[in-house]
Amino acid sequence: MTRVLTPDICVIGAGSGGLSVAAAAAAFGVDVVLIEKGKMGGDCLNYGCVPSKALIAAAKAAHHAAHSTALGVSVPSVAVDFQAVHDHVHGVIGAIAPHDSVERFEGLGVEVIQETARFVDRRTVRAGDTDVRARRFVVATGSSPAVPPVPGLDAVPYLTNETVFGLTECPGHLVVVGGGPIGLELAQAHRRLGARVTVVEAERALAKQSPDLATIVLDRLRGEGVEILEETRVAEVSGTAGNIKVSVEDADGRREIAGTHLLVAAGRKPNLDGLGLEEAGIAHTRGGITVGADLRTSNRSVYAIGDIAGGLQFTHVAGYHAGVVIRAILFRLPAKENRDIVPWVIFTDPEIGHVGMREAEARTAHGHHVVRVLDAPFSGNDRAQAERRTDGLVRLIVGKRGRVVGADVVGPSAGEITNLLSLVVSKGLTVRDLAGFVSPYPSLSEAVRRAAISYYADSANNPWVRRVVRLLAFFG
Repeated sequence: MTRVLTPDICVIGAGSGGLSVAAAAAAFGVDVVLIEKGKMGGDCLNYGCVPSKALIAAAKAAHHAAHSTALGVSVPSVAVDFQAVHDHVHGVIGAIAPHDSVERFEGLGVEVIQETARFVDRRTVRAGDTDVRARRFVVATGSSPAVPPVPGLDAVPYLTNETVFGLTECPGHLVVVGGGPIGLELAQAHRRLGARVTVVEAERALAKQSPDLATIVLDRLRGEGVEILEETRVAEVSGTAGNIKVSVEDADGRREIAGTHLLVAAGRKPNLDGLGLEEAGIAHTRGGITVGADLRTSNRSVYAIGDIAGGLQFTHVAGYHAGVVIRAILFRLPAKENRDIVPWVIFTDPEIGHVGMREAEARTAHGHHVVRVLDAPFSGNDRAQAERRTDGLVRLIVGKRGRVVGADVVGPSAGEITNLLSLVVSKGLTVRDLAGFVSPYPSLSEAVRRAAISYYADSANNPWVRRVVRLLAFFG
């Protein structure tokens, strides 16, 4: 017999965004139903941010141990126990999992249904033997690895971010299809843990980043032994477990790469299948569910957040979307997303962080001659020199009246420095604000202040400024 529930909010998907909506609504005493067909915590906890950063941490430890002679420290040999690395990764997942568990959310007062959800009409979602007729629905089903239509791929064993963290032995030769953030993060980590790694990218690696900043990262990876083939197409794959053959084509013709493991990291696709979006009158494209700035769909009772809504695919974006939806549903506020203030970080070493406009966007919006680009290389930062981590820079994109409209960081702790710059951009602060704050010495974040101060570098040579200084000096 079908059970019928009539909550205020029904959330589909227990990833970062869905859990945030459910927890916030329950905290205010709102009746919430949460539906999840897979693991609680979604991609971020189980297959994405958490395991990848745990793997990167292990790889970074191995790299530092093996490359510390510049600091006067010599380690005779570094041994990597890949099974222990695997256990570390899954131990981190296990430590965080209780926070996202069914038990915790039921304790908060959320009704959790572990079934596949599907809209059967505009106001009803069916999950197993339960029909949910809510006042508002929030679709937060996320995304999955996109698998390109490469001949032979369906006949060979390959890894994605959903399976690569299950490895208990280090690959002999890992061939990575895709030179974007996921592909390069995992490529560098596995190289540092002992694998030979080849990355195949059809276009330019890190194509969405500023070329000069991407080059800093790519040079580091190549220097560590990661082979990166750009403008190279995967024509065909074949082979068996432990013996994978990847045929690639570039301007020089076709050749074959022999590997032990194949990792597909060629982007992601929204999890649209099986949701019954047509029955609910929810417009969508291959890129995701179509939403407005308020994250509402064409069915005004339904919101979509996170990866499923297209746009930026980051865990913190899903969390940000959750806040927008909660303000709209619970408090009836005219909340809208603002993608201009959303930062992101690529966790290679060195890291790349970005927030706000890029230089070309800023010049279009504010005028070519108005915008100034201020760089502060880490080679001029005392903390970076002390740690022998001087690759990279802080870049400020400055618009009218000295307002910081965008920023990039490539280098050590770029992700942490991007936190400060995200605040600067979101609050519309100026270079004057940055030049006037006191930064503790020595710290990497001093580079932000150094970049801001450079805005005034020409003032010392301005004849009018020099005259004013002389006039003031005349009066004592």
